[in-house]
Amino acid sequence: MATTFFENTSLVDKDRACIWHPFTQMQTAKPPIPIVRAKGVYLYDASGNCYLDAISSWWVNLHGHTHPYIAQKIKSQSEILEHVIFADFTHAPAIDLASRLISLLPGKMSKVFYSDNGSTSVEAALKIAIQFWHNQNVNKKKIICFKNSYHGDTFGAMSASGKNPFNRPFWTHLFEVTAIDPPLKGQEKTSLQQLESLLELEDTACFIFEPLVLGSGGMIIYPPNGLDLLIQSCKKHQVLTIADEVMTGFGRTGTLFACDQLQEEPDIICLSKGLTGGFLPLGATICTENIFNAFLGNHLHQAFLHGHSYTANPLACSSALASLDLLLEDKCTHQRKLIENSHHSFCQKWKFHPKLKRCEVQGTILVLEYHTNTPSYFDSLRDQLYGFFLEKKILLRPLGNVLYLLPPYCIQEEELQFIYDQIILTLEGGL
Repeated sequence: MATTFFENTSLVDKDRACIWHPFTQMQTAKPPIPIVRAKGVYLYDASGNCYLDAISSWWVNLHGHTHPYIAQKIKSQSEILEHVIFADFTHAPAIDLASRLISLLPGKMSKVFYSDNGSTSVEAALKIAIQFWHNQNVNKKKIICFKNSYHGDTFGAMSASGKNPFNRPFWTHLFEVTAIDPPLKGQEKTSLQQLESLLELEDTACFIFEPLVLGSGGMIIYPPNGLDLLIQSCKKHQVLTIADEVMTGFGRTGTLFACDQLQEEPDIICLSKGLTGGFLPLGATICTENIFNAFLGNHLHQAFLHGHSYTANPLACSSALASLDLLLEDKCTHQRKLIENSHHSFCQKWKFHPKLKRCEVQGTILVLEYHTNTPSYFDSLRDQLYGFFLEKKILLRPLGNVLYLLPPYCIQEEELQFIYDQIILTLEGGL
């Protein structure tokens, strides 16, 4: 049924009439804030208020909103080729982007498979890993993941995250995976023992992980050495490794990719979020030549029969190429280091505060976990913190009792200090 709007109907009323928002209890949620424009680190609402976007709008924005260089590249591409089917056809933006990604990524990556977002990039990776063994008549079907991991909201990605509060309604429909403890500092041996006991069964197809930071599971940071041991063990048992760099990629963890901090190399890497600089949806699943070759043959059923309508969209690829141009500039490298140093200075001063269980930094990510009686994604402290910062015109979206900063790289020192000052109020005040 069509909805009729009067001329003076507000954006909020129009929204309520026809929109269903993500990760939102629509019955109890406050009215959404109508954003009419954005620039740099700021979002502007219909009433003229500006909000400092300290989480890069769900971790996607790298260089600031409406960056003119990326916008111009998209505009230019839209006047040449906006889209074309990617089966049996190709185009320069997709080729150029694939070539650049392969040259920048760690390991011996060889081929890029495009999709639409982070969940689909993971979905493709899982299907590639399973079919890799199927095509060789090897009976390896099991998948191993970390506890408290998150890989997306499609069914394969949900399954690969293990059973958790996010996907509880679908537990009976998820395929079986086995979750092991992540190799937190001091717990590397336990994690390795758990993995090796599973690998000895010789039926594991792949091990999927978020390198260095478990994102939606609570921004759990762990050192690279333990992950290296896990990847080594997988290689010993001929098990494929999938690095989900959807959140960690493109400079978030201090290096261009989190896997740059490893000694070992994954077989498959998943990318999205910051890939286009925050302008357009795009996912990429990148694999080695050895994996790609397992899909070659004289029969179509050996091929990877998977795809999306907007696979390798030229506008999205052009946006990604422009974002890479900016990312590789010395100015951006300096900005990322400035953010990291600022986070460390704040953390050194406040990490022992009695209200904090932990205060950690990984590259441009600052994480604060508050002490609470019911630590989880559904902790009531989440709404208190969210409301407090929104009143201060700062967009922060806590994961339960875990607060994190993950700002666009164009943020300035005074803007970071303003955020830190408000965080201090939550520690020293009555919140």
